[in-house]
Amino acid sequence: MKYCYANRRHVLYPDAHDSWRAAPSAYTDEFLARVKEMGFDGIEIGLDLLDEAGGDRRSVTALTKRLEKAGVPAVTLRCGGSLTDARHGLVNQERLAKAIKYAGWTGIGIVNGALSAPNRFPGKPWFSPGFFRSQDSSREASLADYRELAAALRKACDLAAGDGVTISVEVHQNSLVDNSWSALRTVDMVDRKNFGINPDLGNILWTYDVPEETCEAAIKALAPHSVYWHCKNLIRVNHPENERTVFLRMPIPDGEIDYRFAISAMLAAKYPGYMAIEGVNTGDQFYGDGKSVAYARSVVTDLARRKK
Repeated sequence: MKYCYANRRHVLYPDAHDSWRAAPSAYTDEFLARVKEMGFDGIEIGLDLLDEAGGDRRSVTALTKRLEKAGVPAVTLRCGGSLTDARHGLVNQERLAKAIKYAGWTGIGIVNGALSAPNRFPGKPWFSPGFFRSQDSSREASLADYRELAAALRKACDLAAGDGVTISVEVHQNSLVDNSWSALRTVDMVDRKNFGINPDLGNILWTYDVPEETCEAAIKALAPHSVYWHCKNLIRVNHPENERTVFLRMPIPDGEIDYRFAISAMLAAKYPGYMAIEGVNTGDQFYGDGKSVAYARSVVTDLARRKK
């Protein structure tokens, strides 16, 4: 197993940055050294970061070479957004093509994206996790939606194939791919060797007030089709009288998802990719995320020892 840092907090005294909008200058030598010291083999970065770097081949490769020199190469490029939404889908398809181009320039092997559209009903609960309904969910989708999605993804995969880039779709709330059956349907309809799934169990856990499936069932179904893997953990606080669940974000060993089981399933499927720790978004990230990667490494070591 290899370990990627998908940081969701970017804070190191005296600077505090929004992790989703951190500029290239936020990736200081000290920050990158801390990431390396925690035990990560690489880092996930967003398309917007490379745009901010300049968007041309020279500036984009200069940034990724700096990360590589620090010992935490960019191994995944994040580029999300619905590919089928009438208002934003075509723009997001163009952004995906640009991400593939950047990945080809830099040698980043995975372009990962969640397929969610912006909230269409501000003030309504259907966009936030933990309600009885989820915008653009597989529950309310038609086969035509999946045909449209598969066509867009096949086009992206064919564009990416020449550069050795794999397209990963993240199981994510507010999207057509939000559970194991919809992910498997998408894999079957896309039918490309350089396409696979990011089986983010945390997103399955928090899509609805009551999860659609167990994390154990989901990971067993999706492990053979996985090319990237976001890992986070949560504690659920359910209010059944309100059809509402709220969630507390936790380090990997401290939440409700059994990552010993999940790691076992991924290893049994001979998963070749990165376990990406989708880190804490509050508190001391170096403590919380360091705890997560240390736990993951210890589980892999223990499973290997017991297999002998």
